[in-house]
Amino acid sequence: FEDIMPRWLKFVKGVVDSDDLPLNVSREILQKSKVLSIINKRLVRKSLDMFRDIAEDEDASKYIMFWNNFGKYLKIGIIEDDKNKKELSPLLRFYSSKSGEEFTSFDKYIDGMVEGQKSIYYVTGEGRKNAMQLPVIEKLKTKGYEVLLMTEPLDEITIEAIRDYKEFNVIDATKEGLDLEDGEETKKETEELNEKYTDLREFLEVQLEGKVQKVTVSTLLTDSPAALVQGAYGVSPTMQRYMKAQSVASGGDGSMGSMNQAILEINPKHPIVQDLEKMVQADKESAKTQNFAMLMYDVASMTGGYEVSDTGSFAQRVMSLMSSMGSSQSGEVGVEDSKEKNSDEDKAIEPEVIL
Repeated sequence: FEDIMPRWLKFVKGVVDSDDLPLNVSREILQKSKVLSIINKRLVRKSLDMFRDIAEDEDASKYIMFWNNFGKYLKIGIIEDDKNKKELSPLLRFYSSKSGEEFTSFDKYIDGMVEGQKSIYYVTGEGRKNAMQLPVIEKLKTKGYEVLLMTEPLDEITIEAIRDYKEFNVIDATKEGLDLEDGEETKKETEELNEKYTDLREFLEVQLEGKVQKVTVSTLLTDSPAALVQGAYGVSPTMQRYMKAQSVASGGDGSMGSMNQAILEINPKHPIVQDLEKMVQADKESAKTQNFAMLMYDVASMTGGYEVSDTGSFAQRVMSLMSSMGSSQSGEVGVEDSKEKNSDEDKAIEPEVIL
């Protein structure tokens, strides 16, 4: 009966011996019995104690084996059983930016926090490799912060049910307005940069109408020219694909409309963004400028885990860029050859001086 054991503990098997249950057992009688509620609480408590004993065992491989087999049930418990969420949270295991091939826990994450860090950060992605390449965690890594990696659709739902752990907030690094508590100077710098790049932001918002909510300047990017982030109530690209597949499976068209349009953040210190700014100031109506902007958006989409909706146009933009680079290289080679030829000719007609 579900009243005896919650759904997330259905993998636990055993025998309940009780002298307090009525002899005339029927479903109706059991459902009204207060004893059943007591048994439920004791079984859940006993199960959690058993899980903790395995987790605290000197042989760490025992809990890893347990987690690999039954970890998904504990994640469901976090989602469904609000009463035992605090008891289940220490038992969760995730990969992280510093754990390599091993799992880490919230407690282990906290022990490894750098001085001044006040929150637990996580990102979502399809697999550890893709999650580690997300542009949004560049600043976190440069500050030495560890980032938890949510690599499965169930992970995202689970972690969103945990708003805090002990005295630390659990924060999604792929959401808009990530605050790393860098102080008022950083906030002032961001405001000034947004004002400085107003023309570029407005140009991008026009070009990407229907694709992004808005365009903002970010000081959190270090190596990437741009990144896509979600609003406060948006869902990750991994979850979007999962929801789309579910919609198609149930007979829908898989369209999510503008519900989850991302926000484009640009890095004003990156050469690509600076070049685009010059191109916009020179001639924002030119096809070259517009293709350059769209290509930057496409790259941000792919590195952020999003799908490029129009692959044909993307391929044309890449080939156009390759062609222009090829032409430029050919021109440079022609100039060098001409210089060398002229130099040889000059040497050939140089008169010989006889003393």
